[in-house]
Amino acid sequence: MNQPEHILRILDCHLRQPTRLILYGRAALALGLPQPLPDFFATLDVDAILPEVEMRAIEEDDGFWEAIERTNHELDSSGLYITHLFSDSQVILRHDWLNSIVPVLLPNLRFLSLFRPSAEDLILTKMMRVDPQDRQDIQYLLKCSSISLSDMEICLSAAKVPPIPEIEAAFLANSDWIRTQFI
Repeated sequence: MNQPEHILRILDCHLRQPTRLILYGRAALALGLPQPLPDFFATLDVDAILPEVEMRAIEEDDGFWEAIERTNHELDSSGLYITHLFSDSQVILRHDWLNSIVPVLLPNLRFLSLFRPSAEDLILTKMMRVDPQDRQDIQYLLKCSSISLSDMEICLSAAKVPPIPEIEAAFLANSDWIRTQFI
């Protein structure tokens, strides 16, 4: 079962107006890549990035928050949910990440417009912790994209890392690890 799609279709049913959602995490990998791995479809949640430049409108959109709540309530017994709605200042991304978002095509949605960060920015979002699954996802993104070591170095140097010691340490450890993937 494509669980991220199921979650997003339920959210779409509860929305009352056009809404853009920028997916990241495994939902972005499941729905936003041409040949996703079957494991990606098994994720239990949908994570999204809320751009700071849109935060005031998002915070004032009671219909959006109500739709999130209704979706989670409807999905409660299944163990599926929408979680982790982070502002872009809380996630590792490049400064200009919003200029490179990629449409995620999911047919027959009423109100949701879905996007995901570029492959480079998806990799950066996976660098917030040192986690075997996140590293597998990074390896997959490196394999299915045409990112070179030089491209990755530029991306790493442009990364905006939240000033949280655990995230900064994970970013440094993952940066070193990523470099080994090109050897």
